[in-house]
Amino acid sequence: MAVHTVATTVALGPAAGLSCRECGERFDLGPIFACAVCFGPLEVAYDLPTGDPEALRRRIEAGPENIWRYAPLLPVPADVADKPSLNPGFTKLVKADNLARELGVSGGLYVKDDSGNPTHSFKDRVVAIAVEAARAFGFTTLSCSSTGNLAGAVGAAAARAGLKSCVFIPHDLEAGKVVMAAVYGGDLVGIEGTYDDVNRFCSELIGDPLGEGWGFVNVNLRPYYGEGSKTLAYEICEQLGWRLPDQIVVPIASGSQLTKIDKGLKELIALGLVEDRPYKIFGAQAEGCSPVSRAFKDGHDVVRPVKPDTIAKSLAIGNPADGPYVLDIARRTGGAVEDVTDAQIVDAIKLLARTEGIFAETAGGVTVGVTKKLIEAGVLDPSLTTVVLNTGDGLKTLDAVAPTTGPSATIRPSLDAFRAAGLAG
Repeated sequence: MAVHTVATTVALGPAAGLSCRECGERFDLGPIFACAVCFGPLEVAYDLPTGDPEALRRRIEAGPENIWRYAPLLPVPADVADKPSLNPGFTKLVKADNLARELGVSGGLYVKDDSGNPTHSFKDRVVAIAVEAARAFGFTTLSCSSTGNLAGAVGAAAARAGLKSCVFIPHDLEAGKVVMAAVYGGDLVGIEGTYDDVNRFCSELIGDPLGEGWGFVNVNLRPYYGEGSKTLAYEICEQLGWRLPDQIVVPIASGSQLTKIDKGLKELIALGLVEDRPYKIFGAQAEGCSPVSRAFKDGHDVVRPVKPDTIAKSLAIGNPADGPYVLDIARRTGGAVEDVTDAQIVDAIKLLARTEGIFAETAGGVTVGVTKKLIEAGVLDPSLTTVVLNTGDGLKTLDAVAPTTGPSATIRPSLDAFRAAGLAG
């Protein structure tokens, strides 16, 4: 197999090159994302640490309480923790006993709450890795196509790293996400169309002189960017006492997060950091944008694009790049891909808030809603240890719950009025 040289040698830790997920062709590290032989997607290949798993475990545990504790397993330089960064990660794994009782789960239910990241979504993880690749390849501007959370994460990370930023979003995003993306001082551009239209535009810009010196985190830096999602798998297993969860429910937008969580779990097994035993991965979509769920239920290997129509805008990618790989993983692990309606999403957001005090954005409502649906259908085993992902903060998607959420009563400032309202317990 030929190894194609596309960039000068860069120091990105254990990253040894790029490998095509379809044909296996190898490439040197560089700002490329598609195989020159078959046009398949590229991902980072590693020379991972060998030797005593206990020594590696101790090294990780002695590291900083953020994703850089896993630097030996990521495509980042050895001194990454010393560079200006938002230092995301090591968010809470909440043992959700109240929610478990509501859903009838006896085997242990956990919520991995990534709303605690610097810009309040898991996107801070992937962007932090992409920033290191951008630095290595000499880019001066950080960019992306985004459904909202990524735009804010790129703007914040670029500001912290001293880079320029210019991010592109669909014109009709939630107001909170628009403000959060714009506040960091970079350029924010609304595109008339869906996320898929935005993504196509960015792909064109990469090939134009206007995009010279730009690192698009989810396009030409995508192989590195995607590796940030592995840290979710690493943290979950470490926080469970270095053991695999039996079941994990992951939201699907492009599908990259789910595929990289699976990759992270397999790496931990290969390194001897966790016991090798079966686990199941379940994908969660909104009914109004559920091409992967439809393909899974129909027994298809091809994911047909759809036009999104859902309140879960962070998951509204009608042509998910990693959709076929999600299908493979769900089937290989014995999991499934399911979807829920917008009404079920809202109900699930409120359920999680009421039981565990976690206010999830709509993507979190999707995972909790799908978990409930899978348990009721007998697909997800309530006697097993289950982890549900909440990938963002509900303050970003207030419009989803605002119409049905508000004061229990509005009264005059008197005890008599309070009694009359019938609220005194």
